[in-house]
Amino acid sequence: MPIIIIMLLATFVQGAAGFGMALVAMPLLVHFLGIGTATPLVALLGITTGGMMLFHYRNALTLRDIWRLSVTSLVGIPLGVWLLRRLDAEVVTAALGVVIISYALYSLIGLRLPQLAHRAWAFGFGFVGGLLSGAYNTSGPPVVVYASCRRWPPTQFKSNLQGYFLLNGVMTIGVHAVSGNLTTVVWHNYWLGLPTAVLGLALGVRMDGRLNPARFRQLVLALLIVLGVRLIFNS
Repeated sequence: MPIIIIMLLATFVQGAAGFGMALVAMPLLVHFLGIGTATPLVALLGITTGGMMLFHYRNALTLRDIWRLSVTSLVGIPLGVWLLRRLDAEVVTAALGVVIISYALYSLIGLRLPQLAHRAWAFGFGFVGGLLSGAYNTSGPPVVVYASCRRWPPTQFKSNLQGYFLLNGVMTIGVHAVSGNLTTVVWHNYWLGLPTAVLGLALGVRMDGRLNPARFRQLVLALLIVLGVRLIFNS
């Protein structure tokens, strides 16, 4: 039952905000399933929800805005897996949390994040997202910050992020498959929680028409703060 409730909550956040599923699910599922099961399970769930949301927002997808993110992310994923075994993960995770909270607070107090006019910035943000995906299964923070700095409208924000997450998730699942992490326990929990996860996603998507752009931005920034705090405490 706790696992089903966690999936419901995580996919609701994903549907309402366009991101945050893994960041909500990972710390909670690790408590019940352990890191070895939770990581590939969340990756499978991410592909499912990402594909469904991408289909829903497909008309707003702009490939020219995400291909740079995706290419460098695919380079960063295997490197993230490799670095996780050699660097102090606690320090890296805590530092990332501080950066995310600083950016979110900077914007919430009335100051705007700097606008990134050139799409070349996507290469750097995508690479960092890939590193985090390979190491911690949390590729969202740098990509969300990039999307905010690009001033994407809410619908485009959600559509482009789902395109990125879907491609990123396929690569991540491939690494897990090669590593033998897609165990019977992972698949059992995935199929067990899938109906509830789909329900949570549908409920979250229904919130889309009820959020004006200003409130949507505040929601994104609030989630970034929660995300950052969670990263710091998990470290």
